[in-house]
Amino acid sequence: MNKNKSTPERRGTVAMAALLALMLPAMAWAQAKPAAAATAGPAPRAEVIHWWTAGGESAAVKTLADAYRAQGGVWVDTAVALGEQARAVAINRIVGGNPPTAAQFNTSKQFLDVVEQGLLNNLDEVAARDHWDQFLPETVLNVIRVKGHYYAAPVDIHMPLWLWYSKAAFKKAGIAAEPKNFDELFAALDKLKAAGLVPLAHGGQSWQDNIVFTAVLSNLGGRDLYLKVLRDRDPKAIQSEAFKNVLLTFKRLQGYVDKGSPGRNWNDATALLITGKAGLQFMGDWAKGEFSLAKQEPGREYGCIAGFGPNSPYVIQGDVFVFPKTNKPEALKAQQLLASVITAPATQVAFSMRKGSIPIRTDVDASKMDACAQQGLAIMKDKSRQLGNGEVYLTPDQNGAMSDVLTNYWNRNVPVEKVQKDLIAALRSN
Repeated sequence: MNKNKSTPERRGTVAMAALLALMLPAMAWAQAKPAAAATAGPAPRAEVIHWWTAGGESAAVKTLADAYRAQGGVWVDTAVALGEQARAVAINRIVGGNPPTAAQFNTSKQFLDVVEQGLLNNLDEVAARDHWDQFLPETVLNVIRVKGHYYAAPVDIHMPLWLWYSKAAFKKAGIAAEPKNFDELFAALDKLKAAGLVPLAHGGQSWQDNIVFTAVLSNLGGRDLYLKVLRDRDPKAIQSEAFKNVLLTFKRLQGYVDKGSPGRNWNDATALLITGKAGLQFMGDWAKGEFSLAKQEPGREYGCIAGFGPNSPYVIQGDVFVFPKTNKPEALKAQQLLASVITAPATQVAFSMRKGSIPIRTDVDASKMDACAQQGLAIMKDKSRQLGNGEVYLTPDQNGAMSDVLTNYWNRNVPVEKVQKDLIAALRSN
């Protein structure tokens, strides 16, 4: 379910990841005064490896760079397209003795291997001074804190299961109101199809297939089934009629995508909504960055649905920066300054307004954030609706095996009973 713009990777050793790589307006930041800001000596130079290369993402990462520079630092941008490749490049450089200052990972178990290999510096000093444990959601804390030490600085909170719709497409198809359940969703898809539009804009990549599946699981199956399948990997739950219904509903959605879907990038699918050629898309709230770049606003040109019903789970995903091991004083200074800057209130709001995410903290002025962000922030106040994304509960290998089964089912005629058995086997893998 992670938004890598690539197929999900297998869990592997650091050496394996290294081999993959070989194959391969200025704002008033005064209100954010990180205590780690440099006061003497050369400007802290931070080389940051990330995969934010889409238009809206590039605008967002610039806010981080601007905030770091405003605190006296030098930002060196190393953008690598596709998340899997960016992580592999970072790991290859770490094990090769030429580490960047920081590298992007998802809020998941992706960097656990690197922690266990002793290749990251912890951020305990920054976390204690800036009181991370007082404002971060427990789901995020459980990922970045390993054996009592903080090994990653969270950048944002994303919810990967939003349902977006084009108001122009809905008007053309005669759809008067946004769907509130799956019956209404399929009725809307039928009207969009009859109007000659692409009903469901989708990129046929396994991580995007996974998003659609997880959206169905969380909304149709609810919190209990979601946790029994992804956290507990309970064979009885996977073999249940309720989960069978989830799989059948997931497969039914495949009948509403267009022939150009296979291999399509997520932002190209979003562009179909922006241009009014498609009606709906399941995608994370990073899609909002593309709408913003096109000067479109929620409630005017497009709509956003966080879930069906007031009790639908709000699945937490996100991005973090990890900080490779170093003993060089200037590098340590840069790492601590960067960790403090990116988690500061002003930076958080500025970044999220560009990225489509919501801030990692609640003690910020979010009054200028858009309607979709306000919806997300309101839901986050109810901790009972917060759930981790699949990668919080699954190893990369398990997540990859599950994605393979789901993508095969999405694209081919496979009996649903076989899919249930295959998922039990996939989720047993280590």
